[in-house]
Amino acid sequence: MDSDYGVPRELSDLQKNRSLYTPELPPCLQGTTVRVEFGDATAAADPAGAHAIARSFPHTYGQPLVHFFREKSKPVNAQTISEHLAVRVGLVFCGRQSPGGHNVVWGLHEALKIHNPKSVLLGFLGGSDGLFAQKTLEITDDVLATYKNQGGYDLLGRTKDQIRTIEQVNSAMEACKALKLDALVIVGGVTSNTDAAQLAETFAEAKCSTKVVGVPVTLNGDLKNQFVEANVGFDTICKVNSQLISNVCTDALSAEKYYYFIRLMGRKASHVAVECTLQSHPNMVILAEEVAASKLTIFDITKQICDAVQARAEQDKNHGVILLPEGLIESIPEVYALLQEIHSLLRQGVSADNISTQLSPWASALFEFMPPFIRKQLLLHPESDDSAQLSQIETEKLLAELVEAEINKRLKEGTYKGKKFNAICHFFGYQARGSLPSKFDCDYAYVLGHICYHILAAGLNGYMATVTNLKSPSNKWRCGAAPITAMMTVKHYGRGSGSGATTLGKPFVHPAAVDLRGKVYELLRQNATRFLLDDVYRNPGPLQFDGPGADSKAVSLCVEDLDYMGRIKELNDYLDKVRTIVKPGCSQDVLKAALSAMSSVTDILSVMTSQRLD
Repeated sequence: MDSDYGVPRELSDLQKNRSLYTPELPPCLQGTTVRVEFGDATAAADPAGAHAIARSFPHTYGQPLVHFFREKSKPVNAQTISEHLAVRVGLVFCGRQSPGGHNVVWGLHEALKIHNPKSVLLGFLGGSDGLFAQKTLEITDDVLATYKNQGGYDLLGRTKDQIRTIEQVNSAMEACKALKLDALVIVGGVTSNTDAAQLAETFAEAKCSTKVVGVPVTLNGDLKNQFVEANVGFDTICKVNSQLISNVCTDALSAEKYYYFIRLMGRKASHVAVECTLQSHPNMVILAEEVAASKLTIFDITKQICDAVQARAEQDKNHGVILLPEGLIESIPEVYALLQEIHSLLRQGVSADNISTQLSPWASALFEFMPPFIRKQLLLHPESDDSAQLSQIETEKLLAELVEAEINKRLKEGTYKGKKFNAICHFFGYQARGSLPSKFDCDYAYVLGHICYHILAAGLNGYMATVTNLKSPSNKWRCGAAPITAMMTVKHYGRGSGSGATTLGKPFVHPAAVDLRGKVYELLRQNATRFLLDDVYRNPGPLQFDGPGADSKAVSLCVEDLDYMGRIKELNDYLDKVRTIVKPGCSQDVLKAALSAMSSVTDILSVMTSQRLD
């Protein structure tokens, strides 16, 4: 009920202690005066889709990068925003609940009041449905008191994940106009921020004065690109799940007779599974990205697991822990094709009871091969993005059954000489996302909330709040903003062949898959054999807010080579120095050296860019 939103929580002693913690702002956001520097115009991450994105977003494509600095900093092109009028801002939770989301609200509210106490922050009740219905709650210090540093989204709630149809977009615009909002802040993941970009463009075209700002908050960790290093909630989800996985690992080692199949959230990308593997060291993880890249069938995966079980049995180990991402089922080629047929029939109005009779012969054969419980789950209506209801498909039980059947077969044939195979299945889908947020997520979300205000103060529309250099202490974080259109790509689908072929696609902020050529995956592969055979289980323990684990960060965040925004700024500083040194009146030798160096650099960059286009 609406009346339940924003009511004071009954807090435990730990929750009370957490509510008193105030994250520290990076130096660039401290005080009442912040300087903003507008960098170069941005381009699409994928040059092949640049034209399509520019055509779809003529008002918001190509906007500059933005960097925020402390008042005393003296960047060349920075300007101080000295006038802070009272503003009205709306905020809506669009994505699935993710630990730390409440601190975005807190940080934004605090920044608004610091710069003008007459400013107002309205939270939309019930997510996007509340936005369309114009149901709001004014955020005050009293309302926030029991929600600071707390998990969940129960301050405001959430419903649908999208603001996409013409009716939805028009309803959102009508709400912003009726409530006289200067800005609308959308908190969510790839789907929500794609919608935020479209709203920003539509508002600009309609000359609606409301600016739209996105915030990267998603437990899946898949809103990653050169501007966004991490998502609010991912750190917490992985730490909580890693402790649960580690507890199971210890149980497996103690009883020495069970194989645990654990499915983890993460939608289409396997970032959660990778991070939890690096934190807790289970015996095996199967990534959706690996399966898709190698085009592994359900039988290939079954054999892979059985071979691992057999290798461990030869070392007299008849137990183990295997992690599976929830997106694994869609990455299996034949299952994905089956799902596409099912979804097509569902969209045509065919009832679930009749679908099996209308499948193509091969799809029908695969469907009938599946256990009854999986058949029922495959027939569920797809999500708003046309993907299967991944959280409802028990891939772990399917694989456990297939592995048990194959091991029993090998046992009869005499090729497997271990003990009887016993599987226990878990889905860690909801146990972590209502958790108290980690210190990192508290700090990160709070800082992003403050940045949202500065984006608004700078008059920007269609931007996402960003923080880079996150693996360093918070006093070294770089705060800025990037146009959401610069994060978009176009997925191309061929039609026709030869020179007359055309490509179809729509610009989206697509989820980032695990990079199979990246440093994180390389680290995982380096340890795969050791994890499989040596039982080097590791327990990071419960979330810590003080002590040795309080400031730990995701292994994947620390391994990756990030801080793109910082490097862009560093490059611009070098270019400014070159302009300062090489100007009319400089010596011939200086000019020749500069021309030679620049010629070499541009040649190299041209080759690298052309390779990307190919």
